[in-house]
Amino acid sequence: MTSFQENITSVLTEERVFSPPESFIKQANLQKKEYERLVSKAKNDFEGFWDELSGNITWFKKYEKVLEWNEPFSKWFVGGKTNVSYNCLDRHLKEKGNKTALIWIGENDEKRKLTYKELHEEVCRFSNALLNLGIKEKDIVVIYMPMIVEAVVAMLACTRIGAIHSVVFGGFSQEALADRINDAKAKLVITADGGYRRGQIVPLKQNVDQILEKCSSIRDVIVVNRIHDRRDIACNVSTNVKYHAYDDLISKSSCENKPKELDSEHPLFTLYTSGTTGKPKGILHTTAGFLLWAHLTMKWVFDIKNSDVFWCTADIGWVTGHSYVVYGPLSCGATTLIYEGSPNFPDWGRFWKIIEENKVSIFYTAPTAIRAFIKAGDDFVKKYNLSSLRLLGTVGEPINPEAWIWYHKNIGKEKCPVVDTWWQTETGGILISPVPGVTSTKPGSATFPLPGIFADVVDQNGNPAPPNQGGYLVIKKPWPAMLRTIYGDNERYKQNYWSRVKGMYFTGDGARKDKDGCFWVLGRVDDVINISGHRLSTMEVESALVSHPAVAEAAVV
Repeated sequence: MTSFQENITSVLTEERVFSPPESFIKQANLQKKEYERLVSKAKNDFEGFWDELSGNITWFKKYEKVLEWNEPFSKWFVGGKTNVSYNCLDRHLKEKGNKTALIWIGENDEKRKLTYKELHEEVCRFSNALLNLGIKEKDIVVIYMPMIVEAVVAMLACTRIGAIHSVVFGGFSQEALADRINDAKAKLVITADGGYRRGQIVPLKQNVDQILEKCSSIRDVIVVNRIHDRRDIACNVSTNVKYHAYDDLISKSSCENKPKELDSEHPLFTLYTSGTTGKPKGILHTTAGFLLWAHLTMKWVFDIKNSDVFWCTADIGWVTGHSYVVYGPLSCGATTLIYEGSPNFPDWGRFWKIIEENKVSIFYTAPTAIRAFIKAGDDFVKKYNLSSLRLLGTVGEPINPEAWIWYHKNIGKEKCPVVDTWWQTETGGILISPVPGVTSTKPGSATFPLPGIFADVVDQNGNPAPPNQGGYLVIKKPWPAMLRTIYGDNERYKQNYWSRVKGMYFTGDGARKDKDGCFWVLGRVDDVINISGHRLSTMEVESALVSHPAVAEAAVV
């Protein structure tokens, strides 16, 4: 047992420090002095800090008050009016109308590029189609689609007219889809006749067909013909729901649509995440606060520039796909890439081939994928030219130091900063992360909270934990992109997030801070194991196991 615990300790306390590359120090969007000024201003003038940064988005009407805080409920930028679609599309048209907004790659090597002007036109057409079907402000629209252009169009169209989208991951079962539709009481489902995954067809429309009898709120279904070049989209089961072909609706719609001027707190989307009781939680995000934070973190954490091609490998069925495939990049006027298929089809070189062919400069993926790439072997990497990359990121779980080092060495060629980001569906965007050009990084550590985020590691009474001692990861002050509630269940929201530690948002994760104040996220507190008085998370045991050269991936339950 002693050697096992020593192995865990050696893995997690290895503090090899990587300083920011000189190129980032000189050219970063967020310079060290400005970073320090922002941190100081957030501490000394919290509302003034957010008031200053709010100018990063376009307002139709300026807000009257920065924050109304009635713990645990918040309202940000009270009385202001804006629109997410406008901020992602319209405001770029004059200067960037002909710039590529979206690069789409299908698993079967199809490719499509849309400029900001072209994407704006399709979103306007589909917005009009939704209005013609009777979709109104605050109606909930379920999007159950593969990673195709039309999925992004559907999201942006909903935001344009004030409908609330609820994206359901295309890999979910019929039962999971039905549960989410019924909880949201959605009126419309947007789907496709199928999608591709490892050469197989995912039968999305068929799944929708089979659950409609259980979903009485649905009035219409829109189908994108992804697999079959035909317009026959009739339902295969008996139902009164009306089916519509996406292409037919688009062809009949005007390309002009004025975006709705929506209240700052207008519901933007619900996204369902796992709950400890088994019932999915519909996390509710609102318009202005979510948009502002997606935009700011895109600039700060990813150092996004006009020349970048940004690729976040997440599916839009997850919050990472919302914040850093769609809304963050497009609000910054960037080029965002989406890929339909899996990382190992037809082989493990697929991601590196896409990076080479499209000159991807910023790459954001999950530690699980990185460990799979390690297992597949370096030969797949060596076949491709990855010199276009200038920044790497990780998301979704803590990354073990060995995977971090491999990623930095083999993909970044020891020239690219690695931003190991911590955040959740509930937080709306990244809260703890290195800032390239500012923060020295430690493999396995998410380093420091971003300016305006007041995170800490505390015991059950809310007292700060000593250095290198585990505790609860909490957020001590509200932030604009925080979830507003669990859809339809305010009491569950209070119990899940605000009852464990008085006056603080409880993330559900355990963490520790080292002597330098860097955060090391240890995983869910529900997965903590007591061994001879030592609190070990499953993440710590996993890191010990994968540190052995014979182990590529480990799962500890």
